[in-house]
Amino acid sequence: MKLLKKTPMIKQYLSIKEKYADAILFYRMGDFYEMFFEDAEVASKALEITLTSRNKKDENPIPMCGVPYKAAQGYIARLIGQGYKVAICDQVEDPALAKGLVKREVVRVITPGMVLDNELLDEKSDNYVLALVRNDDTAGLSYLDISTGVFRVTESSDMNSIVDEALRISPSEVLLPESSKSDRFFSPIINAMADRSTTFISDTAFKFSRGRERLVDQFKTLSLEGFGCEHLKAGVRAAGALLFYIRETQKQKIEHLSGIESYSISNYLIVDDISFRNLEINKNIRTGSRQGTLLGILDRTVTAMGGRLLKRWIRYPLMDVSEIESRQQAVEEARAKVPIRRNIREKLKSVYDLERLGSKIAMGQSNARDLVALKQSLKSLPDIWSLLSNLSSELFISDQNIDSLCELAGLIESAIREDTPPTINEGGIIKTGYNAELDELISISRDGKKWLARLEAKEKDATGIITLKVRYNKVFGYFIEIPKARSKDVPLHYVRKQTLVNAERYITDELKQYETKVLSAQDQRAVLEYELFNQVKDEVIKNNVAIQQMAHFLACLDCLLDLAEVADQNDYNRPEFNTNGHILIENGRHPVVEKMITGERFVPNTIQIDDIDNQILIITGPNMAGKSTILRQVALMVLMAQMGSFIPAARASMSVTDRIFTRVGALDNLSQGQSTFMVEMQETANILNSATQRSLVIMDEIGRGTSTFDGLSIAWAVAEHLHDLKGHGVKTLFATHYHELTELARMYPRIKNYNVTVEE
Repeated sequence: MKLLKKTPMIKQYLSIKEKYADAILFYRMGDFYEMFFEDAEVASKALEITLTSRNKKDENPIPMCGVPYKAAQGYIARLIGQGYKVAICDQVEDPALAKGLVKREVVRVITPGMVLDNELLDEKSDNYVLALVRNDDTAGLSYLDISTGVFRVTESSDMNSIVDEALRISPSEVLLPESSKSDRFFSPIINAMADRSTTFISDTAFKFSRGRERLVDQFKTLSLEGFGCEHLKAGVRAAGALLFYIRETQKQKIEHLSGIESYSISNYLIVDDISFRNLEINKNIRTGSRQGTLLGILDRTVTAMGGRLLKRWIRYPLMDVSEIESRQQAVEEARAKVPIRRNIREKLKSVYDLERLGSKIAMGQSNARDLVALKQSLKSLPDIWSLLSNLSSELFISDQNIDSLCELAGLIESAIREDTPPTINEGGIIKTGYNAELDELISISRDGKKWLARLEAKEKDATGIITLKVRYNKVFGYFIEIPKARSKDVPLHYVRKQTLVNAERYITDELKQYETKVLSAQDQRAVLEYELFNQVKDEVIKNNVAIQQMAHFLACLDCLLDLAEVADQNDYNRPEFNTNGHILIENGRHPVVEKMITGERFVPNTIQIDDIDNQILIITGPNMAGKSTILRQVALMVLMAQMGSFIPAARASMSVTDRIFTRVGALDNLSQGQSTFMVEMQETANILNSATQRSLVIMDEIGRGTSTFDGLSIAWAVAEHLHDLKGHGVKTLFATHYHELTELARMYPRIKNYNVTVEE
C-alpha cells in the first residue's frame, strides 16, 4: 500500500487536527465545512450525511464529508447533543489576497459545556461545565455556565457530599486532572458521572497559584477575599482550571465573568439524586418529561432566565429561615395585589433572555438581532419600575439605576434597524440618519438609476444627441452609447470603449469616477456598517455588568411573581417555621396528583411528625389506598416551603429540614450488576449513615426485593435503627405492607401507627 499523498492542504489539515485530537474538526473550505479521515466517518454516521472521498482515483482515497457553512449550526447542535466536541477551523485571511494556501486557525472549540448558541441550549435549563480536584483530603468543586455567567465554587472533605453535589449540579461536561485516572479518590465521581462528557486536562491547569492568578486577573482584583473564596484552596484550584479551559476553547478572555459565588453545601436542603428522581421533582420517571412533576406545576415563569432560576431554587432550597421568610413575604404581597402582579408579568413577557444575550454580545457571538432584542428588553424597564413602586417587600426593591440602561436602549434604537438581517458583514444593519457617511453610501447604492437618468439628460443637452443613452452591464460596467450615425458629433473628452455594429460605446472621467464610487459603495457600506455595529456593541459590553445584575433581579422578580400566581391559582397557603422540630401539615394535598386526577376530588390529609411522640409513622393500608402519595406529598411540601413557595395545605408549621431521603420503588440497576435488592440495601445504608435529627426520611415498602421473612426482618431492623439513630432518631414516614411492624409502636415511644383506608 502506498503512503498517503499529502498535499499542502492535507498537511495543513493534519497539523491543525493534531492539536485537537479529541474534537471533530470543521475545516472551512469556501462555502463548506469539510471533515476528513476518521472525523468524516464519525460525523457522517452521527449526522446521517453522505460519506464520500477526496482523490477518489488514488490508491488511498481520503474519507470526506461536509456541511454548508451557513447551515453549520444545526449540524453542530446534533454533534454536541451526542456528546462530541467540535473545533471550528475558519479561514483567517481573505482567499482573494492569500499567497498560496489560505491561512486557517481554530477560532473556537464547542463542547457540551462550552455552548453559547441558543439553538444548542434549552432556554429554561442551565448548561454547566464542572471542574473537580482534590487538595489533600479536601475536594474542590467549581462550575459555570458560560452562556449566563453563573460561576460558583465550594469544597468539602466529605467525598459523598461532593458526589451528591456534582449530581445535583447535573453538568453537561466534567473537567478532571489527568492524574485522576489513576487516583482512587476520584473513582466515585468518575463512576457517578460516567454518562457525562468528561475531559481530562493537564494537572498544571489545576495548580493553586496559577488558578488564583487567573481569577484575580479575570475579576480585576488584588485578592479573592471579596468573593469569600481566598481560603478555599481546593475550590480555587477547580475554578482556576475552569478559566484555563474556557480560554483554551474559546480563544479569548471572557469579559462577562465578573465574579464568583462561594457557598457551603450545608447552607441548602440536600435532596440526593436518587430521592430527587424518586420524588419526580423535575422529570417524570415514566416519560422523562416535565409533565407530572413538581416543576411542571410550579413553573409558570414568563422569562427564560426566570425559568432557570426557579429550577435552581427547587434544587437548592434554603436553610436560613430569614431568607425563606423574605421570599414568602414577597410572594404573599404579590399574591394579594393581583392587578399589579399580572401587569408586571405581562411586561416581563417583553423581556428577552438578558443573561444569555449579554454573554453572547460580550463574547462576540452576537448579531444585530441580538441588539434589537436587548433594546426591546431594556425599553420595558421604566414601566416595570413604575409598577414595582406599588410593592414594598425588600426583594421587589432594586438599588440599580436604570438610566444608563435606558440610554443604551436609546443608542440601539437610533442605530440598529428593526428588520436587520442575521448576518453582520453584508450591510442592512444601520438606520439611515445615524451616520452621514453611511447615508451617502446608501444613497449612492439606492439612487444610482436616478443619477444615471440625470447624467443622460445632461449629456443629451450638452451634445445635442437625443439618441444618447447611459447604460450599465456586468462586463463593461457603465458607458455612454451613441448610434454610429452620430459618432462625428461625439465630444473630444469621450473615450471609446467598445464598437458595435450600429453603435459606439464611450466612457468619461465623470462616469468612470461614478462607476468606481458605485461599485465600491456596497462594499464600503458593508465595512462601515460593521464598524458602526461594533461601536454600538462595545457600548453594550461596557454596560454588561449592569445588564447581568438587571437580569438577575428580573429573574428573581419573575420567580416570586410566578410563585404568587401559582399559589393564587391553586389555593396554596403560607407555611410557618418553628424551632421545636415539628412538621404539622393540616389538610395537605399532593401538588401534582391533585392536578392529574380527573372527575374526582383529592382527599386532603393531616400529618404530624416530630421528635417527641410522632417521630416514626408506620403507615399501613391496602394497595392503591394512597400511602405512597402521602409520603411523597410531605417531602414535596417540605421542599416547597424551604424554597420560599406556598404549599397546598390549609395550614402548616415546619422546622427546617437539612436533608430529604427516600427509599421508594423497585429500580434495578442491572447495567451495574445490581439487583433490586442490592439497590434497595445500598440506598437504605446511605440513609442510615447520612441522616441527622433534622432530616426527613421516606421509606416506601422496604424489603420487597427479597423473601417475605427476610424482608420483614430488614424492615423491622431499619425502623428500630431509625428510632435510635445517633441517640435521638430521625423523622420518618414508613409505609409498609408488613402489618407486623405495627407492633413496634408498643415497644418504642416515638413510633406511631397510621392506617390509610379507602371509602366508597
